[in-house]
Parts: sequence; structure tokens; C-alpha cells
Amino acid sequence: MTGRGGGRPLVPAYLSTGGTARPSRPHLERLSVLAAGGRPAPPDLPAAELALLDVLDGGALTAVEAAALLRLPFSAVRVLATGLVDRGLLLTRAPIPPAEEFDPDLLKRVADGLRALKST
Repeated sequence: MTGRGGGRPLVPAYLSTGGTARPSRPHLERLSVLAAGGRPAPPDLPAAELALLDVLDGGALTAVEAAALLRLPFSAVRVLATGLVDRGLLLTRAPIPPAEEFDPDLLKRVADGLRALKST
């Protein structure tokens, strides 16, 4: 018998959330940054929530990156993450907003300055 390849996981995603379908906090977006809260994980933490904290150990990831590493849909990671936030085990930060429109004059002056540095 051969193992499964890159297909779907054997456990449905809704089981990883304990059957919870909706997150407790609606503001968590795909590009929200997740980081471990620094508190030790309680011993009764479900395996999926513990896996999310393990992925975030020593750094921060966006919610969609964490979902990819856990091989879970974003909707499941969103439910797991909001549950951990409610318990104080996870910190979230809103996505970084896109940069405002650039000033073409400023870019031209920077390019001119770089050319001047190169020629000296």
C-alpha cells in the first residue's frame, strides 16, 4: 500500500477546529500577522492549536502562510487563531497597508543622485 501524495489531508478541516465553523473575531484577514503570545501552552490544548503555536515558535507569519504550512484551509486557521487570541496565547496585527502612491519627482531625484555617486 502506498501513502497519499500531495492530495487532501485525511482529516477534514472542520475536525481540526473542534467543529467550530465561525471565528470569534471577524477582523482576522489573510495577511494579518500572527505571533505567539509568549505564554506557555496549557496541557489540554487541542493538537491543531498546538501545531499552530509550534509553527509560530520563534517568529511571526501571516495567517495564510501559517495555513499553508499546516496544510489547512485559511478558514480553519482563522478559527484556530481567534480561539488562541481569546485565550491570550496568540497575538495578531492587522495587515500592513499598501504604500501610498509614489512621487515620480522623488524617484527621479534619487536616480539622479545615484548616477552622480556612480560617476564620482
